[in-house]
Amino acid sequence: MIDFTKYFNTDEIVELTSDLVRIPSHVDVPGREAAVGDYIYNWALAEGFNVRRVQVEGGRHNVYINVDGTGSGRNLLLNGHIDTVPPFDMVIEPFEPVVRDGMLYGRGTNDMKGGVACMLMALLVLKRAGIQLKGDVMFTAVCGEEEESDGTEIFALNETRSFDGAIVGEPSGYMYSLGNRGLEWIEIKFKGKTMHGGQAHLGINAISKASKFIERVAVELEPKIRSRVDEYIGPGVMNYGKIFGGDMPSTVAGECTLQLDRRYLPGETPESVVKEYQDIIDELHAEDPDFNATISLMSNGQMKILHHTPAAADPDAAINKCVERMICEKLNVTEAPLNRCRGWTDAGILSTYMHIPTAIFGPGQLENSHTKDEHVAVEMLRDFVSFYANIAVDFCGQSGE
Repeated sequence: MIDFTKYFNTDEIVELTSDLVRIPSHVDVPGREAAVGDYIYNWALAEGFNVRRVQVEGGRHNVYINVDGTGSGRNLLLNGHIDTVPPFDMVIEPFEPVVRDGMLYGRGTNDMKGGVACMLMALLVLKRAGIQLKGDVMFTAVCGEEEESDGTEIFALNETRSFDGAIVGEPSGYMYSLGNRGLEWIEIKFKGKTMHGGQAHLGINAISKASKFIERVAVELEPKIRSRVDEYIGPGVMNYGKIFGGDMPSTVAGECTLQLDRRYLPGETPESVVKEYQDIIDELHAEDPDFNATISLMSNGQMKILHHTPAAADPDAAINKCVERMICEKLNVTEAPLNRCRGWTDAGILSTYMHIPTAIFGPGQLENSHTKDEHVAVEMLRDFVSFYANIAVDFCGQSGE
């Protein structure tokens, strides 16, 4: 690896990350990511980059930086989201970043303004080092990953340039992921017949019907889901997240709603996922004409057009081999550690809809995301600036070599 530490210092990457963290960019902020997007755009302009904004919604914009190569190498995409989750009940000041015991604290330090800052700084150190790449590098600072992923959706639907590999800078530590499971939020509404509790036998209890459905899923479907395992992504998963229904103890529940989270693997589709639950609904209705339920994908768990599809693993892809080499050299090992069970990322969009082999690799630890004291190691921020710069050189090629 090239020693890029001579082209930046630790204070620079800490300050850049801190500047991004100081600008709240969650769903409850007016304008959401608009202000932090403006900061990145103005930073890139000041550093002399080819930068543009692309509208996502209202004043919300993606920010794209293009570093053109000579045209004789592979093209690399760097992707990072600029929104965060809200501060909730954090035990630190969420938007007043501070370094303590080698850790930078604040909302978004780990997920994933630290990763965004490292990607920006990597482009800057390549420029400072005077390195001309053979292939192109494009950095996309995108909106909305914590909600509808509308930023990367807009990019996927409109970008005409092709890419040979991509990195999504979600926190991974000194590990990486070859892909991730797909994600669907599913809602099932059970319809009964309301009746006074004193004549409960004349009603149809929707809560009881929901219970029958849950029992049947546990017997017939959950074992099948658990048995499906991708070598690089892990097993299929489902979770009941919310159930509500009825009016009061003395009234037969006429309605009950069940909401669940389903994480699915390459080879499965949103349609096949829904069908497995629909088949059980149909089965129960055939056994009991009073069993009535309807199933749908939840609107607040969906993108506008696309789906939260899996990012299929491609262990032989050049970008994954490149990331593996970087980790092995850093850790002095012969095999880079893989994270096989991570949450959904925008890699699903890049992999499925743009057909780009994608690695998930960024500073921070997954377990520190969305936490009350979110933080990232300063050393890791410094390391990932060098990682990303070296990946660009290794993957795209260096002119003159």
